[in-house]
Order: sequence, then structure tokens, then C-alpha cells
Amino acid sequence: MERTDSMILALVDDLMFTSKIKTAATQLGVAVTFARSPDAALDQMQRGAPSLVILDLNSARTDPLGTVARMKADPALASVPTLGFVSHVQADLIARAKEAGVGEVLARSTFTAQLADILRRG
Repeated sequence: MERTDSMILALVDDLMFTSKIKTAATQLGVAVTFARSPDAALDQMQRGAPSLVILDLNSARTDPLGTVARMKADPALASVPTLGFVSHVQADLIARAKEAGVGEVLARSTFTAQLADILRRG
């Protein structure tokens, strides 16, 4: 599968974080595509592997861990880098995300503070 190095995919349904990501991406001139469901995210990835997938690990609606499991099961998507953000007090979710194969897990506050750098390297 062809890698789309200039595109970051965000599986995020929280309006505040969507707005933060959109604002930062616009300021940096970085392309970010948003998906609101696992199926939409996987469909987007099948059209072209993104350079990074950002996941809101606190979102039950977007099933981030299930999405990562489906990515890891697909040879064309298994190597796509993933970064998840989560409430820092949810140690069990952080551990489950790492076990599921999320490449990098950050506290929500750290994600916000490092967002520009994350998007630049994405």
C-alpha cells in the first residue's frame, strides 16, 4: 500500500480536541483528515496509509483499541505509526493501549502541549 506521508489521520470525536488539532494543523500547514468511526478510519487508511494515526483513547464511540487491533491484523496497515492520548489517571487504559500496540501513549495535557511537534513529525 502506498504511504501518504503528508497526511495524518485523527480518529477523534471530542470537539475540543478536534478543534485544537485543526487549529494547529492549519497554522503549520499540515494535512489532517478526521474520522469519527472505526470503519471510516479504516476505509480512509485503505485508500492510502497515513503517516500517523492519532487516537482519542477515552472515546468509546471510536473504539480506538479495536481499531488498532484491526490495523495490526492488516499487513498493509500494521506498520502505520499510532499515537493515543488519554486521561493521565487511567493507568489501566494506558496499559491496555500499549498492549494493543498503540505506539505512543500520552496524557491529554502532554498531547496538547506537544501537539505542534507531533503534527510536524507526523
